[in-house]
Amino acid sequence: MPRIVYNPNLNICPDYASQEHAESRLPLTNANIDEDQAVQILRNIWEAGNNAAKAQWQEQVNMDREQREHRAHIEEEEQARLEQLQNEEEETTRKEERKKNKHKFIPIIEDLVVSSDPTIVPASYAFKKLDKGEYVELWYFTNEGLEEAKMKKTIDDDAMVMSKLPDGSTAWVSAASARSARAVVDDQDLPFEEFCQACPRFIQAMEDAAWPKDCVKMMALFWRNLQIHPFRSMIDPLAQKSLLVYQAEQRKRWHIAVKTVTAGIYNLLCINEKLLETTRTTVYWDDHKRTDNERDYKCHQTMGDRRGRDRIFDPAQMEVPFPSAWSALGGILTESSSAK
Repeated sequence: MPRIVYNPNLNICPDYASQEHAESRLPLTNANIDEDQAVQILRNIWEAGNNAAKAQWQEQVNMDREQREHRAHIEEEEQARLEQLQNEEEETTRKEERKKNKHKFIPIIEDLVVSSDPTIVPASYAFKKLDKGEYVELWYFTNEGLEEAKMKKTIDDDAMVMSKLPDGSTAWVSAASARSARAVVDDQDLPFEEFCQACPRFIQAMEDAAWPKDCVKMMALFWRNLQIHPFRSMIDPLAQKSLLVYQAEQRKRWHIAVKTVTAGIYNLLCINEKLLETTRTTVYWDDHKRTDNERDYKCHQTMGDRRGRDRIFDPAQMEVPFPSAWSALGGILTESSSAK
């Protein structure tokens, strides 16, 4: 059905009684129908057609309204979907930003003032490794390591620099790792006092790096048990050295094991006395070999110096600066012997 262009409610019935509609009245007039009746018949016909047009118009208006409402509903749903999608993308971006730069979004506590305790700021290279859950040497948290972190840096930590590896080859490494590797001391080579000094600082750094509480507790108790172990109070310095070697080896092994298991990882805090005794034996024999090598080296040096001093004097090997004078002296000695 074609659409109605004009509103039929605004239509006005023609004046069928006028002269211009005489021809329309003529077919209707006869002996039984006069002019007035013919006019009324025409009006009735027009009103019937106009009423039908009004009904069609109203239906058309209703359909148009429903279509507009349907389109508006679809547009609103699409707009809501787009807004939801945009909100989700923005939320994802915010979460990634918070995760990447979490320290920037730490809430400010208005009533919390500046702490009087000194702030522990380890090398950024060490903190990044700690933040990833990797093994980090305790040296970074000693006084020397913290002082190294305070040194003025002319190169950004993330910048890549050429570094020489232990095997003689070269490779591109981060500036922070290249800088730290030159000074870092392995755990087993730390003085026991510096080991005790670094442990609480390391625990604080683990908490700052959002390590799980059970891991932080385990490491704290592990170091505490080493520091109160009977080996600590022994006169033998190798006993304390054994504790340091045990700590370094077992902590490294624990970090390696963490990357290979999924169900759970063993607890470090309980000291394996049998393994510690084995470690002590190894430390003793390593020290014994080192002492023997140093003694042998000194003996070889001493023997070499002694052989040089005991070399037999041979006048024939001497360089004679004045041959004639030496010959004359030889003649005098010969005459003197003959006279006797």
